[in-house]
Amino acid sequence: MDAHQHFWQRERGDYDWISPEMKAIYRDFGPEDLVPHLDRNHIDKTIVVQAAPTLRDTEFMLELSGKSDRIAGVVGWLDLTSPDFKEQYRTFRRHPAFVGIRVMIQEMVDAREVLQPDVLEALRFLASEDLPVDLLLRSNQLPETLESLKAVPGLRGVIDHIAKPVIAEGQWEPWRSQMEEAASHPNIYCKLSGMVTEADHKQWKPVHFFRYVRHIVQVFGTERVLFGDDWPVCLLAADYDQVVSLLEEALPEGLDETARANIFGLNAVRFYKLEHLL
Repeated sequence: MDAHQHFWQRERGDYDWISPEMKAIYRDFGPEDLVPHLDRNHIDKTIVVQAAPTLRDTEFMLELSGKSDRIAGVVGWLDLTSPDFKEQYRTFRRHPAFVGIRVMIQEMVDAREVLQPDVLEALRFLASEDLPVDLLLRSNQLPETLESLKAVPGLRGVIDHIAKPVIAEGQWEPWRSQMEEAASHPNIYCKLSGMVTEADHKQWKPVHFFRYVRHIVQVFGTERVLFGDDWPVCLLAADYDQVVSLLEEALPEGLDETARANIFGLNAVRFYKLEHLL
């Protein structure tokens, strides 16, 4: 299972972050575009993740889930600061494909917004519901994110894109030690996704990712890391097959078949509560 990919239709107007300069992704992407890549890499299903901070984007993905049996689940978006937050949540929760939400810390003007009382209250509610929560952030936002994890210790969370260290510049500390601290929270997972776009888009090599991938596997263990291709965003730097291949090469040597099965699908099944698919 691919635990992280996206679909969008630009005419819907939700995706103002996609500019004409991003030629590789400045078009529509739907399930029919992804299927050949999944088949070639022997991947059966995917988790579709929100690409815009709107309720309409979540509704769009849930509609797609009814048209494609390759979509195992939808990670949507909720306005955690809205007075209607719980009503929004309960509406989406009724849909069988709705498996979680993503909190876009990356887009916060000040990362301390994630520590506002209303946001923490919403996260505590989601923790009480045991709802999976994706956390999108950049490495310089790890201190605030770690503080939020301490404030909401029961959160079932997954850090997207290994928290986006600046791989192109070889950033290591404090990312290394901060991710080790994140891994100390037993309910927190990490996605081995979105890495190629943090490297040099034109000159990256698999070796550039080795220490990052191996550190994540070391501190989270093989039962709390999830493969995600981040297609089609990855097309800015690599195609689908290249992302799969570089992860295969970057993983620690000597992993047994159980560990590999966990990373390439079973951990996502467990994290997003999709055991019925097994």
